[in-house]
Amino acid sequence: MSVPRRYPLILNPKAKSERARKAFQFVMENATRFAIYATNTADEARTLACRFKDEGEPVVVAAGGDGTLNAVVRGLAGGETTLGILPTGTMNVFAREMGIPFDQLKRALQVIDEGNVEEVDLFEVNGTPFVQMAGVGFDAQVIEETSGELKKVLGPLAYLLSAVKVLGDKPPKTTVTFEEGQTVEGVAVLLGNGTLYGGQFRLFRKADNADDLLDVVVFKEAGLKFVRDTLAGLARGGIKADSGTVEYYQSSGVKVSCERDVPVEVDGEFWGRGDELEFAHSERKLRVLAPEERGVAWWEEVLKTLAPWTK
Repeated sequence: MSVPRRYPLILNPKAKSERARKAFQFVMENATRFAIYATNTADEARTLACRFKDEGEPVVVAAGGDGTLNAVVRGLAGGETTLGILPTGTMNVFAREMGIPFDQLKRALQVIDEGNVEEVDLFEVNGTPFVQMAGVGFDAQVIEETSGELKKVLGPLAYLLSAVKVLGDKPPKTTVTFEEGQTVEGVAVLLGNGTLYGGQFRLFRKADNADDLLDVVVFKEAGLKFVRDTLAGLARGGIKADSGTVEYYQSSGVKVSCERDVPVEVDGEFWGRGDELEFAHSERKLRVLAPEERGVAWWEEVLKTLAPWTK
């Protein structure tokens, strides 16, 4: 009798939230479907994913939040292995982007079994791949300041508290040079491959993660104006091309130069600090198991209703 093939599943067993506990229980209840690899660090998750890619594994499943997912994506980058996702984190931004049920793990597993493959762009910052978005300056500083313990206790609210803490800091001047030749200056930059930022809200209104372009939002001023224009963009369903102190661009590649080292985040995780950053398109697409139809979330319907009042 043949033994059904199991999906290699990479998970972070250190997550301690109630959501993570329920997710671990789900994995255990479906343990016969997986070959489970519990990892100690993000680097170990990346190394495992890279090994599976090199061995020609057709599908690798990531069970975790955006940090675990980014580590697995970095390992799979450049290969033919398809990514399956069991979203078990706090935000699950990329899973939401792809229409993968982030609150129904049974349905998320069904999506993997259905086998519908989508190809999405990968971009890199100084050689590190990312699939959803990246940030230079303020939002990365918020992530840097937000401890894991605080996230476990407060969830998304932890980021708001950190944002209040760093709001008064004076950022260095930042110069953004686009591959197409244009140069602009600002104080912070957000770069989107997908439309979503910080959870379930659309910020990059023109983004398409299969168009070979990054959507780039340059903030011209810091402090309360940064927060005001970001929130206004979220309320409108995305930042407009020229929205107050915010400017919106699309580009195939971007270089960011800062007066001093600044925090950088990729896919919602702190990446490090730098003063010279190059964002480039990766040569290979990422294969992802996703629903054939993504549908429309309830909050998108709400935004459509509110649109006349947010102009």
